[in-house]
Amino acid sequence: MAGPGGAERGRFAVVGGGIAGVTCAEKLAAEFPSEDIFLVTASPVIKAVTNFKQVSKTLEEFDVEEQPSSLLEKRYPNIRVIQSGVKQLKSDEHKIYTEDGKEYIYEKLCLCAGAKPKLIVEGNPYVLGIRDTDSAQAFQKNLAQAERIVVVGNGGIALELVYEIQGCEVIWAIKDKAIGNTFFDAGAAEFLLPKLTAESQETPIECKRTKYTVEGSEEKGRPAGASDKLGSALGPDWHEGLHLKGTKEFSHKVHIEILCEVKKIYLQQEFIQLQLTSLTFPKGEKNVEADEVLWPVYVELTNGKIYGCNFIVSATGVVPNVEPFLDGNNFAVGEDGGLKVDKHMHTSLPDVFAAGDICTAAWEPSPVWHQMRLWTQARQMGWYAAKCMAADALGESIDMDFSFELFAHITKFFNYKVVVLGKYNAQGLGSDHELMLRCTKGHEYVKVVMQNGRMMGAVLIGETDLEETFENLILNQMDLSAYGEDLLNPDIDIEDYFD
Repeated sequence: MAGPGGAERGRFAVVGGGIAGVTCAEKLAAEFPSEDIFLVTASPVIKAVTNFKQVSKTLEEFDVEEQPSSLLEKRYPNIRVIQSGVKQLKSDEHKIYTEDGKEYIYEKLCLCAGAKPKLIVEGNPYVLGIRDTDSAQAFQKNLAQAERIVVVGNGGIALELVYEIQGCEVIWAIKDKAIGNTFFDAGAAEFLLPKLTAESQETPIECKRTKYTVEGSEEKGRPAGASDKLGSALGPDWHEGLHLKGTKEFSHKVHIEILCEVKKIYLQQEFIQLQLTSLTFPKGEKNVEADEVLWPVYVELTNGKIYGCNFIVSATGVVPNVEPFLDGNNFAVGEDGGLKVDKHMHTSLPDVFAAGDICTAAWEPSPVWHQMRLWTQARQMGWYAAKCMAADALGESIDMDFSFELFAHITKFFNYKVVVLGKYNAQGLGSDHELMLRCTKGHEYVKVVMQNGRMMGAVLIGETDLEETFENLILNQMDLSAYGEDLLNPDIDIEDYFD
């Protein structure tokens, strides 16, 4: 219904059409079937969770599908999708102003606007940020002509990207000692590395994720400046169906530069003027040959080396998308740039909640949970935020959701199933912990993090079937000192001990 000055009123409004926002709106729509739920999103497609499967108490698997927002409105007739960006939030008036000039008055609001890729440098045509389906497509177009690229970053996306690229030289710059640092330690990296240098790849396991693209969006061509419109984040199988093949005939050629970051980027003209020297693709240990080829762009690393390439992929994480909401509102913001939320997903402003990548968990977390900007957490937070908004609106109290008891994530790297639980990289445990390992080359890698005889975290790569047992051992904090090394003895069926 219209309020004063033509503003529309709704009991609940959600901003953002990604996993957190859509999950939040769906949950609210189900809890309040007679209320209109506004979902404000800049994109014509929304991200829906499909094929949801609860693997264990805390582990969940699902696919993410892009769908037209009309499908969401069909599923929940009381969700009203407003396709427009947010221009301004006036929290003291409980009002949202959208870019198409309309106003909406809410009782409770949830901000789920996600995050955008952290680019090494803004506005350079040779630097591509990868985080969403649109940028992955742009990347594929560029790769078709590429002979060499530089990949910067050491998270899940960089890891998968480097693995999938064939027929193109890859210089991979990472700031850590080992690859995949956000997900693994050096041991897991070592276990996975042979896959990176393997000449031929096994045929990838069929991927069931279906893709939906907005009809007609390809033919029209993208309007200028469209690339900065934010797409939604990628799922774990985002590279499926993209033909990541460069121009060269060999399959894998990856050179990793560790413990370094990008110091400066030169365009060809500048590189020639400054009479700099760049290096060829390293063939062996002692190779320091100057490169004769002229490249469109050059990267100088903090270790002093300069490499030329066709383009640079920036896969260095994300920055919460808080821009349109800060102006005139006194939000408490976390060190990582996100809106701080308490244990009921409430920001520092009355009646404003936040969930997913835009928020920073500012409550005292369980000792084996931490925030990581992942799909699973976006879904859990969106769902829980809706429950908190509902409780708040009805004046009820609510308990912290169980999914925040234990960090648990399941994904795939290099075609291996990967499960990470708790403080799998001993995050925040200091030096007071020990690691136990079991590794069968090419088959499985099992690592547990122990502290005072208790299991605090685990990394499971391959079909280990240990996730439920380990999940229970981390959750119940049982003293395991008596088992010692036998905990990982493959000849002992550990499940039988802890039923």
